Amino acid sequence: MPKGGKYPDPREEDIMAGDRRISRPDSALPDSIIPDAKYRPIPIAWFAAAFLIQLVVLWAIFMILSAQNGWFTIIISALATGALGMWTWDRGMRDAGTGWQVTTIAMLAVQLAFICLGASARI
Repeated sequence: MPKGGKYPDPREEDIMAGDRRISRPDSALPDSIIPDAKYRPIPIAWFAAAFLIQLVVLWAIFMILSAQNGWFTIIISALATGALGMWTWDRGMRDAGTGWQVTTIAMLAVQLAFICLGASARI
């Protein structure tokens, strides 16, 4: 029997066993099964963000510079892709697996290649 003769209600308070929490109000499961939540970013999130942002930025550059020389469009697009790649690496892609790194570089290069192909008609 616990101190005070009353068992704690796991729906209202943490139940502790020494310095370990064995249940909590939001789950009523032991800490060993559901640890405290922590944001752990994953490479797919960085990849998807880079893909979508590059898609929008390169499309905007291509449309805005559609009346300009193709070389100008290609150079600006390459600079934007480089900046996006550095930002993606700084977010955590440098610590991701080699497969994610290679896939991200390939995706950035392929999208840039499509812009270069489209702008090559204006060179």
